[in-house]
Amino acid sequence: MLCLTQHKLFGFLEKVLTVLEGQQKQGYIVGGFVRDWLLARETNDIDITVDGDSIEIARQVAEATGGKFVVLDEANGVARVVVQAAANEACGETEVHLDFSLLSGNIESDLARRDFSINAMAIELRDFVLQRRQIAETKRPAMAPAASVFPFRIIDPFSGLVDLRAKTVRCLNNKVFEADASRLLRAVRLAAELNLNIEPQTESLIKSYAHIITQVPGERTREELLRLLHLPRAAFHLRYLDRLGLLTSLIPELKESKGIEQPTLHFWDVFEHSLQTVAAIEFLTREGEWEYGNKEMLEIAPWSQRIEAHLSQKVSGTSNRRVLLKVAGLFHDIAKPRTKSLDDSGRARFLGHAKEGARMTREILERLRFSNREMDLVEDLVYHHLRPMQMAHEGLPTQRAVYRYFRDTGDAGIDILFLALADCLASRGPLLSMDEWKWRCQSVSFVLEEHERQRSKVLPRKLIDGHDLISTFGLEPGPLIGELLNIVKEAQASGDVTTREEALNLVRRELSRRAKQLSPEVN
Repeated sequence: MLCLTQHKLFGFLEKVLTVLEGQQKQGYIVGGFVRDWLLARETNDIDITVDGDSIEIARQVAEATGGKFVVLDEANGVARVVVQAAANEACGETEVHLDFSLLSGNIESDLARRDFSINAMAIELRDFVLQRRQIAETKRPAMAPAASVFPFRIIDPFSGLVDLRAKTVRCLNNKVFEADASRLLRAVRLAAELNLNIEPQTESLIKSYAHIITQVPGERTREELLRLLHLPRAAFHLRYLDRLGLLTSLIPELKESKGIEQPTLHFWDVFEHSLQTVAAIEFLTREGEWEYGNKEMLEIAPWSQRIEAHLSQKVSGTSNRRVLLKVAGLFHDIAKPRTKSLDDSGRARFLGHAKEGARMTREILERLRFSNREMDLVEDLVYHHLRPMQMAHEGLPTQRAVYRYFRDTGDAGIDILFLALADCLASRGPLLSMDEWKWRCQSVSFVLEEHERQRSKVLPRKLIDGHDLISTFGLEPGPLIGELLNIVKEAQASGDVTTREEALNLVRRELSRRAKQLSPEVN
């Protein structure tokens, strides 16, 4: 779905050309925009290199377009213009980023400093705009045609067009990763996004430089990882990162989980189980297939438009609940190697791994510079990932158990339920019986339905409030008021109290019980 009409996009580029011609300067569209245009992919990020004062030119373009001007790197002459553009009804407002940089030398030498051949192509801005005008005047289709009949002269000194046709990611030289270690992750992400393959020599180079991935600032690592996890087949991409040596170089805690065998209920070791959990999450959230899943399993798994909307909620920056659920799937058993012990029968136990795993997960996410909101959510998911199955250990959960579960987990409660289901799938794998799966799904569906019933029953109708407790029982404002109201709310949710008088009697009994504990009867 196109969010930004090409008419709008070319309108901005025409204004850039007007500014450049006013200064008798030349500009080139470079990098990802050319690549994506050749692939007929929508993009709102345009890199432009100019043979003049790039920061001043960006400032003038911002004035001409009504955009926001931001200096990104004053020393190297890099600035950005952010323009808000009206898109279609489905997308609303769309941001266009025009990034300006200073042309150092000629365009060929500028392209030689880039990372991959498919990103080392350029089009002269004037040529691009003029050709676009001709297309508009003759009313020909504006979208890029096949690359063989592309209407603009492509400056392509490193055969990027050949590699694009061959669906290949190839680095320009042996020093590209040494110059910028973030390119190690970018190579994998580009291949995944564009459905390309990393050619063997570049792959070997990535493996030899994998150890320097720790030099990349956490913010950039976070963005690359999240973009990769947003894509379908995230587990496949994570496994590829591992084969290249990048995953465990970046997150050494995961290396400890390799070869850690689990009890017979588990089909895989801890590391493979974690990757399979990510794949199972995508299966359950209708984002992709799972090689051990089938249509019947998916049909009985809980799902609704409300759940989909919940998981699509933005959390921070480029993350939403769905992608952070995959992060939690990767890390939910991160502490198993450190908590492993053997019982008297020689069976492996991992006591306390959820609590320790939550702590370790937060440390990892802090290192990768995730936001506080992101860390809080993923930490909660890891900490509580065993709880849904514990609630239904010997039958369907009680009403009180459901109430206490959502009281303790809040908005993360739904996410945790899906993590628990994915954990179940990834534990048993091909050994999972349909009877066991039906029971798991029935239990989670009951929890979701009971939660909705309790919400509709409790939220609109408050039986008593803090003022009632103060006036009726002579209590002072403080924590006790909140504790008593929570007891009433829980009883109301489970159906034990339905009237104001019943609620007050419950508080009276609770106060009496506490008084007896403080003043035991003397014999």
